[in-house]
Amino acid sequence: SEAKPPKEEAPKGISPVKAKKTPSPADAERRKLRPGSGGEKPPEEPPFTYQLKAVPLKFVKEMKDIVLKEAESVGSSAIFEVLISPSTAMTSWMKDGSNIRESPKHKFIADGKDRKLHIIDVQLSDAGEYTCVLRLGNKEKTSTAKLIVEGIP
Repeated sequence: SEAKPPKEEAPKGISPVKAKKTPSPADAERRKLRPGSGGEKPPEEPPFTYQLKAVPLKFVKEMKDIVLKEAESVGSSAIFEVLISPSTAMTSWMKDGSNIRESPKHKFIADGKDRKLHIIDVQLSDAGEYTCVLRLGNKEKTSTAKLIVEGIP
């Protein structure tokens, strides 16, 4: 009779369990400090500084005078509108040379390059010269128009 080979091999499909090599603390540290993973390098120059040179500060559309007749206009509203460039410029509004603060009477609307001064509930006393002041960096431009409320003779 044939001699059977000795059964020393482990059954197929079951491999002896190898001990997983645990990384040493030094390895773990090195993995954490991999160069290049620490966020993006900040740009040398903030994006708005070169824009000052490139984009001229201007009113694309100037303010226009608004003429209202007192009888019709009292209680209605008037809107001064300008179109500015660039849209990053700041606008402020003045009446007869003094600053207007936003209030239930005066609403400032800024939508991109579109800037509006909304005068609510127009009275005779609202007539005057309105100015939009445009500022960007150290540059300044103004646009002026009148609100004329015509009294009824």
